[in-house]
Amino acid sequence: MSKLRVGFIGLGIMGRAMARNIVQAGFPVTVWNRTRSKMEEATAWGAKLADSPKQVAEQSDVVITVVGDTPDVKAVLTGEQGVFQGARNGVVVIDMSTIAAEAERELASQAKTLGIDYLDAPVSGGDIGAQNGTLSIMVGGEAKALEKVRPILEAMGQRIVHCGEVGAGQTVKACNQILCGLNLLAVVEALSYAKKAGVDVEKMIEVTTQGAGGSWALANYAPRIIQGDLEPGFSVEFIQKDLRIVLQEAEQMQLPLMGTALVQQLLRSLQAHGGNPDGSHALIQVMEQLGNVEIVPNK
Repeated sequence: MSKLRVGFIGLGIMGRAMARNIVQAGFPVTVWNRTRSKMEEATAWGAKLADSPKQVAEQSDVVITVVGDTPDVKAVLTGEQGVFQGARNGVVVIDMSTIAAEAERELASQAKTLGIDYLDAPVSGGDIGAQNGTLSIMVGGEAKALEKVRPILEAMGQRIVHCGEVGAGQTVKACNQILCGLNLLAVVEALSYAKKAGVDVEKMIEVTTQGAGGSWALANYAPRIIQGDLEPGFSVEFIQKDLRIVLQEAEQMQLPLMGTALVQQLLRSLQAHGGNPDGSHALIQVMEQLGNVEIVPNK
């Protein structure tokens, strides 16, 4: 039985690695990206190129989107040259972007009228997880559609969890982003405290990563921070977008999220100083200013 043909739209930091892993798993892949140079890079992996999202859909059994925000998802799916214009009955569309759950439900409703199966499947694990194919994938939608595309998702992730109906994946991803934001704040506060107290920061990291306070953020971001590496695996711009979604949804629920709001405001300070394209762990620079402490070398 021939493998499903996969269309992949969005070759940013995450999408590039995810698409490459699907190619390496043996699936025929067609890609499209707004920046042409990123598409041409994909030919070296063995991917085919398309001229539009519509053309991607015409050549695919499954179409995956990994783009920035709700307007971007809507543009590539519902635009004049969008996926919905080229997809046949029975095609599965998987949106792996991070957007609001309500937007996913609206898009799924449009897809259903066209005979298209729709899943929302945001991911966690950062650029490292994308490169290594070890992402956690949170899926909302019909179980039958998930089982059809599971081998493709397994090329990108180690943990694939069916969270419920369409939109449930995004809700779980919002929970993940709350945890990411607060864990990140804990990391930069701990680093600042250790440096101010005069202890060896590397030894602090070595010990605490194995203790009850350990986290993915501590193990992955703290070493990069003290080495002066603030390059984005996940940029300030995008975590702010995610936290904005979280806080908007929480407002509708009348749910106070004080910690999440604090992280969002601290990141806003970083944005005000030009930190938008930096990695989210550049939050350390805000702590350096607030506490008059130097942690990042070679600034």
